[in-house]
Amino acid sequence: MENHTVVTEFILVGFMGKSEMQSVLFVLFLTMYLITMMGNIGMILIINADSKLHTPMYFFLKNLSFLDICYSSVITPKAILSFATGNKTISYNGCATQMFFFSLFGTTEAFFLAVMAYDRFIAVCNPLLYHVIMSKKTRYLLVAVSYFFGCVNCCTQTGFTFTLSFCAPTEINHFFCDVPAIMKASCSVTFVNEIVLLVVCGLIIVTTAIIVLVSYGYIVATILLIPSGKGRHKAFSTCTSHLIAVSLFFGTVFFMYAQPGAISSLNQGKVVSVFYTVVIPMLNPIIYSLRNIEVKKAVIRQFRNKVFSY
Repeated sequence: MENHTVVTEFILVGFMGKSEMQSVLFVLFLTMYLITMMGNIGMILIINADSKLHTPMYFFLKNLSFLDICYSSVITPKAILSFATGNKTISYNGCATQMFFFSLFGTTEAFFLAVMAYDRFIAVCNPLLYHVIMSKKTRYLLVAVSYFFGCVNCCTQTGFTFTLSFCAPTEINHFFCDVPAIMKASCSVTFVNEIVLLVVCGLIIVTTAIIVLVSYGYIVATILLIPSGKGRHKAFSTCTSHLIAVSLFFGTVFFMYAQPGAISSLNQGKVVSVFYTVVIPMLNPIIYSLRNIEVKKAVIRQFRNKVFSY
């Protein structure tokens, strides 16, 4: 058994298949990545350009779009390059860096979704105090806290994982450097690491999910008391998009990190991880824009302004 410092690179096995299959994956991942970039950059530009969207809700949505850009960019370009060239190697330091930033942005997104649920709770249940509670200082503090917990988790996961020993050549049964896949490839006993992964990630997912569920429990109860059918419809339409995004994210992340079989079910995990690393960042701007009347109106306003300015 060799010490892990001897290993200078890993082989990302990715998805098995002939060259035709790799070509299909290249086109699929490239298309989704381009849509992700265009959708999230477009969302940021629209929110910045339209003064009517300069509210706490859209402040968080803009930050979520930025986070999705970073989150997807940590994984997808490397996977696209691998499908295109057939080169599946990644350096030891590159793997550690990829895991660090993936854990950082993934954890931060979980807390962001909880913050956005709390924001909707204040907006629906305490509308008169909304702008007082969600002041500029509070918004920046909530963003900072989300990134702080992201830093805590990424340092914990990366630190524990890369103290393990690896025996060259090391193949990772995944298309990126994810914690369960790296542990599976290690020569060391990983019991402590598995407990750390289960406890820390489970605590993060359960805590943020409870905040979302409690917030929306109060939101639904409050909306049902609104006498106007139009008022109820508007409130529900604003919150439904967030619920869809939350359900997609937490459902797939729970499968990967917060249940005991996460380490042993890597083949299923690869498919699920495509969903939360590539698909969800692509779907978020689509979900929030298509189901949000204010965003659609803002797009139309900006389009008209551009047209008439010429």
